[in-house]
Amino acid sequence: MDIEFVRSRFIKHFDGSTGVVYASPGRINLIGEHTDYNGGFVFPGAIDKGMVAELKVNGTNKVRAYSIDLKDYIEFGLNEEDAPRTSWAKYIFGVCREIQKRGYTIAGFNTAFAGDVPLGAGMSSSAALESTYAYALNDIFNLGIDKFELAKIGQATEHNYCGVKCGIMDQFASVFGKEGSLIRLDCRSLEYEYFPFDPKGYKLVLLDTLVKHELASSAYNKRRQSCETVAKTIGVEFLRDASLEQLAAVKSQVSEEDYKCAEYVIEEVQRVLDVCDALKAGDYETVGAKMYLTHYGMSKLYEVSCEELDYLNDVAKECGVTGSRVMGGGFGGCTINLVKDDLYEPFIAKAKAGYKEKYGKSPKVYDVVISDGARKLA
Repeated sequence: MDIEFVRSRFIKHFDGSTGVVYASPGRINLIGEHTDYNGGFVFPGAIDKGMVAELKVNGTNKVRAYSIDLKDYIEFGLNEEDAPRTSWAKYIFGVCREIQKRGYTIAGFNTAFAGDVPLGAGMSSSAALESTYAYALNDIFNLGIDKFELAKIGQATEHNYCGVKCGIMDQFASVFGKEGSLIRLDCRSLEYEYFPFDPKGYKLVLLDTLVKHELASSAYNKRRQSCETVAKTIGVEFLRDASLEQLAAVKSQVSEEDYKCAEYVIEEVQRVLDVCDALKAGDYETVGAKMYLTHYGMSKLYEVSCEELDYLNDVAKECGVTGSRVMGGGFGGCTINLVKDDLYEPFIAKAKAGYKEKYGKSPKVYDVVISDGARKLA
């Protein structure tokens, strides 16, 4: 995202003055899907696409905000009753309120922002927006809030102002991201560790199916219930603490559907750890093999894939792509693919042509590079 472009819009809308420019990235998750609410591990990284915002304190108790991408301007106060109805503004308002709820004082400011995180592609554009403003307000008003709390402020904004009961991963990756590294986050203890991700000779590319099936939210709740049922039957708090042997021992006490869900989760928790070991050894072939196993598990055991995602996964396999899987909750969105440089062009060409022939549209292609988290730009 071009800083100068954002600055030019800010100058135009706010009387020729300039402020301070901040950015936060979207994220990918290499492996570790549906493990967060099972107390397991996730393995995200910040990407080279995100949100950029310019801010300047304006001497009032009002926020004056301009969305460059939507060409939309709004003003709102900083008290609870001032909540804006415009959906994009709720993210900025929510961050302001969550900072204030923690006992910090902020004042009115002017801001303009734009982003190049594709909306609805599973790269967490909303977390990028929240993290940008949490980081910026912390810096501008010298609040001294630590990075973990900034991530929690973004998460609480989703919960309390945007109606999404998300986990911490998206905001965490956006704040803590580091160029050339993925982050293994323990969703129970919130301990984290960086692992090197520098796949020389490979590209990381997302293929967006451009579909989002309506099943997603009801199916998510159902899968979550399945996991909780099996954990309770085994006698553990989370499936993260269960083994496949313990699962086999209760097979007759749970439904087949619940059993398959639990089998996927227990295997996926272990796959994250296996991928960490593989990255330490620079073994990207093993990383890729584990990605394919995750896709199989999400499609056949957890049953949260869809025809379009399975098709793109099959094409990846046919083209010799190192690793491919559905990324995110499922029922649409993107596949994430680890592709050798020399296979990249033929893979993309075949995927686009085959998908268009089958579904009447071409998938969107997003090359991503693992990059830094929230930061001040200028």
